[in-house]
This record gives sequence, C-alpha cells and structure tokens, in this order.
Amino acid sequence: MKLLHTADWHIGRTLNGYSLLDEQKYAFKQILKIAKDEKVDGIVIAGDIYDRAIPGTDAIMALNEMFKEINIDNKFPIYAISGNHDGAKRLNYGRDWMEFNNFHINTLLEEAFTPIETPDTQIFLLPFFDPMDARVYYQKQGMDEDKVKSIKNISDAMALVLADMYRIFDPNKKHLLVTHFAVSASADKEIELTSETTSKVGGLETLTASQFDKFDYVMLGHIHTRLASPNERIRYSGSPVKFNVKEAKTTYNKGVYIVDTEKEADKTDLREILPGTDLIVLNETWENLLDPEFYSKQPVRKDWFAITIKDFDRTKHVHTNVRAQLQDIYGTVVELDYENIEKKANESTSKNISQLSKEETVDEFFQSITGNQLSKDQKTIVDDIFLELERGE
Repeated sequence: MKLLHTADWHIGRTLNGYSLLDEQKYAFKQILKIAKDEKVDGIVIAGDIYDRAIPGTDAIMALNEMFKEINIDNKFPIYAISGNHDGAKRLNYGRDWMEFNNFHINTLLEEAFTPIETPDTQIFLLPFFDPMDARVYYQKQGMDEDKVKSIKNISDAMALVLADMYRIFDPNKKHLLVTHFAVSASADKEIELTSETTSKVGGLETLTASQFDKFDYVMLGHIHTRLASPNERIRYSGSPVKFNVKEAKTTYNKGVYIVDTEKEADKTDLREILPGTDLIVLNETWENLLDPEFYSKQPVRKDWFAITIKDFDRTKHVHTNVRAQLQDIYGTVVELDYENIEKKANESTSKNISQLSKEETVDEFFQSITGNQLSKDQKTIVDDIFLELERGE
C-alpha cells in the first residue's frame, strides 16, 4: 500500500494578521500533484486540519474545495484525524456518509478501535485526545473505577489505548497508525516543538517511540518539522507551510512523505514542497536596510519579510514612519522588531514571554504576585482551563 503522509495544514492560519490562505492553497496544489505523480492509494492528514476549533467561512470553503479535489475529482481515499487545534465534534459532522466515498475521518477516541481494512493493511486512525477523554471512554467500557482514576496523564492513557489496538491486530497484515502527539526517540530526549505550542496542556507532554514499536509505521502530526521524527518508522511530515519566523530561519524545505508498506522507510521517501511566497528573515542595521546595494539582492516585493533592526536608536527617528519606509522598499513586512542596547540588557535579566507556554506564563505571573510557584493541583486546574479554551467545544 502506498500513501501520502501530510499533517498540520492549519487552514485559516494568519501571521501577525496576514492571511496565509493563498500560501496554503499553493502548497495544496503541490501535494495533490505529488499524489498523482506517485499514484498513491490514499492521502493521510494527521491532524490540525483547521487552525482553530471554530474556523472562519473562508477557511471552511477553502478546505471543502481541497477535499473535493482530492476525494471526488481525483478519487483518492482520505485518511484523516483531528488534532488539538480542531473542533473534534464539528469536524465529525457527516463522517458516516463520507465513508461511502472512502473519506475516513476520526475525531473521537472510541472511533480509533475500528481500523480501516484493506487487503493487506490495517490503518488505525487515532485522533488527538486527552486523559479525561480516556477516563470517560474506559468508564463507559466498564473498567474498574480505581483503574479509571489511575489514568493520570497521556502516557497512562496511551498505554491502555495501544494495548487495545494491539489486541485486534490481524497477524497477516501490515499495521499503520495515524496520530497527533509529541513523540520523542526516548524518555530522556526532548524534541524541538518548532512553531507548535510548548504547552503541556491536554496531554501534549512527550510520549516515547518505544510505545508504538508494534506498528510497522506511524504517521504523526502536531510537530511542524519533520526533523523531530524519532526514527524512520515513526515520522512527522511537518506542516506544508512556514507559520512563523522561527520556521523561516530554518534552511530546509517543507514536504510530505510517501509511505510504501512494501519497502523500508528511508530519506528518499520525502517529496519537497516549495513556498509560493517565502518568509525572509532579516536582522540588519537601519543603514544597511536602506542601502540599495543590500536590498537589491533581496526578493523585494515578491516574498514577505520579518525584519529586526539592529542597534536602533529611536530618539533619532521620532519623525520617521519606519514600517512605511521599509514597506516602500521591501513590500510586505509581516513582522518588525527593534534590537537596541536597552532591549539587549533586558533580555539578559528577564525571560522573553513569547518563548513561554501559556501555563508557564500563568506560573510566572502567580510567582510575581504571591512569591510561590503553582502547586501540582493548581497546575492541573490551569491545564484544564486552557484545554477547554483551546478546543472551543
């Protein structure tokens, strides 16, 4: 069986107020062409299809057209799951009748225990879930109350879920898993959550690759860089579009993986996706940014720019519309920052709040007011609040 593995489309995403929809459509056209060229048996979308639980009308219309092109116009089966950004119940609408057209989408934990069966493969679609979802599910299954209460974190929950999946393995078939979690190579190795939240809310803490070792291949979503993949059999495709400046600083192109159950996975499985409008990061002095010899070498008025002005003295430019002057030269400037002596001093003595997770921000605020860190119970309450807000249910 041959599948195209992609994830984290985040349809409807914006970058500092600028819509990324055209860039997402451009990436989609490349994904569809790759699927045609490779003659795949289906397209896997491993979660975070939308950017938020209640997407805008333009995002809904765009995704609907993409699904139509994949599934109706080109007859490719779709194997999809919801991620932590998706509204699971909303995305679940119409699931039953979509299956008649080989459009398979799981958004609820209980759906994950019925694999998609092909002549030689079982495909398990495990959507994002949190420990509370697992406790509710297993309570309904008649599990002992004490054992239900013992499900404290996502690792506890995942152990039960995977054990139940392994019990229904057909020994005569290959076994594939599509899921949406942070998975590291080992318990002592952290992964770089490039562009995705560093939050541990709702079970986003890291799982380990060994938990999935009975699967022949695992197609992951959630981390936006394929470089976070634990190994060749358990891989992130990464997002098809750069979503922030941190991603723009990387030197590799986005892409998708071609998963062929008849061969061993390796680096040749990657198919690159090129940006339509790239995001260029510049960190230069004001004088250099205005120097024609410098900016003539940049893709001005073609790509987007995130600019940091080094050693900038605001007192010398009080009557200058800095952004307007830069946009007149470079075109779209989606992010503008200033690096000056005062800022450098502050950075050496304080944390950058943009680098903190939501929970860490609350903890920092709590400490500044009370002088104490949040207790374990308080952190659990904060996690639950952010989970409900994020899911938008």
